[in-house]
Amino acid sequence: MHPQDAVDLGRDAVLLALLLSAPLLGVGLVVGLLVSLWQAATQLHEQTTALVAKLVCVSAVLLWTLPWLLSRLVEYTHDLIVHIPQTF
Repeated sequence: MHPQDAVDLGRDAVLLALLLSAPLLGVGLVVGLLVSLWQAATQLHEQTTALVAKLVCVSAVLLWTLPWLLSRLVEYTHDLIVHIPQTF
């Protein structure tokens, strides 16, 4: 295995991890911001409100995007396994 192959595998793994986590992190960020604005406007500063809202929204997005996430992960794993003979 050449050093460039190892770098390419690492880069692809990091990019896939960022791609798979982006929808969940984005929804968590947006929901957290909206709940914070709502709490600032109503002066109701309860920590569980933000936690429950983020947990529900992130769980819903995870269930909604799970088929796409799994297909991307299976595609990456398949490509990785198929290219093993070529790297050695």
